[in-house]
Amino acid sequence: MSEDDRTRAMRSPGDGRPLPPRPGDGLRSGGAPAHRMPSGGPGAPTHKLPAASQVPEPPPGEPSRARSRVYGKQRSGSGPVKPLRGRRDEPREPRGPRKRVSGGTIVKIIAGLVVVLLVAAVGMFFWIDSRLAGIDGVLDDYEGRPADTPGTNWLLVGSDSRKGLTAAQRRKLATGRAAGQRTDSMMLLHIPEGSDRPTLVSLPRDSAVTIPGRGRDKLNSAYAIGGPRLLVRTVETVTGVHVDNYMEIGFAGFVDIVDAIGGVEINVRAAVNDPKAGLKLKKGTQELTGAQALGYVRTRKGGALPDFERTKRQRQFLGAVVKKAASPGVLLNPFTSIPLAMSATDAVEVDSGTGAFNMLSLGLAMGDSPVTTVVPFGGNEVIPGGGTAVKWDRTKALAIFNALKEDKPVPQDVLDAT
Repeated sequence: MSEDDRTRAMRSPGDGRPLPPRPGDGLRSGGAPAHRMPSGGPGAPTHKLPAASQVPEPPPGEPSRARSRVYGKQRSGSGPVKPLRGRRDEPREPRGPRKRVSGGTIVKIIAGLVVVLLVAAVGMFFWIDSRLAGIDGVLDDYEGRPADTPGTNWLLVGSDSRKGLTAAQRRKLATGRAAGQRTDSMMLLHIPEGSDRPTLVSLPRDSAVTIPGRGRDKLNSAYAIGGPRLLVRTVETVTGVHVDNYMEIGFAGFVDIVDAIGGVEINVRAAVNDPKAGLKLKKGTQELTGAQALGYVRTRKGGALPDFERTKRQRQFLGAVVKKAASPGVLLNPFTSIPLAMSATDAVEVDSGTGAFNMLSLGLAMGDSPVTTVVPFGGNEVIPGGGTAVKWDRTKALAIFNALKEDKPVPQDVLDAT
């Protein structure tokens, strides 16, 4: 091998230096190929670049366009090829300062939201007011009616009406097939004018009372005979307390309200198993459905004095359901507040003078942890119509009712006795 061949073998192609000539190579530039390219025949290139004379000239008056090829294809357009963006060695354009929301804009947004909420609240208020069913004549005046006294007195009635319940629902809720309509629970709520706590007094439905025009009978009979109007007159007569508002709810509405708020939490103090009420509960705090809550306030199981225990459960339940219904999690959530409003307005009946504002006052009072008690009683009384009724302790009962009429707290010794 000659020295030139060894030199060629030692050099790497493309190192930028010209190769030494070989005999017969002739003249060539430093960038010429190392070997002579064939001029024809097999293996020769099948395409040729056009000669300068073959490139068409632009028409007269039209500016010449730069032409180039991109990946072997003719590139359209006359502008130069722009480099790709995003390379690390290229400087980035500086970003401008971020725009901050001004304090005035934030205040306007908050103010707008407050206005929307207020409009929605006012609209719902009037919507609820229009849906309340009023009972005419419930609180009509009569001769000898007790005078109005400070504070507000509500007569709250739970009736055993099966109205709105199908046969299947009656079987499921174990309400029976009783015809007519009677009171299942009665409570007198006093809302004071001052800062004292409200007072909630249970009136046992089997209490022996004097019904105007009917003589001695059970308090429950007043409703069965003359409806809400006679019941209000009877309660005012035996208590001396002027009733300002009346509200009534039946079995179906009772269940709907509890289910609308997602159940109610109750501390069951003793296990209950009452097939007649369709109820079986374990001891302890638990969430009750509408059907379970209805059975809980109706059952007569448990305790030495079943009726006394029953009134305690009714007051316990009423406080629990109102407390949950008035909680922010229910009121501020449209998926619970709207069904609750619909269920409540469908379920309750009030006197014709009671509106949404009065209902709001009732809810706030019940959420204020009222003092709860029951009319003191001792022994039984045989009534003319047959059977026995609960006899009130007249002295202690008057101490409670006189305190309500005078807008004062019930004496502690009376509360301890009950």
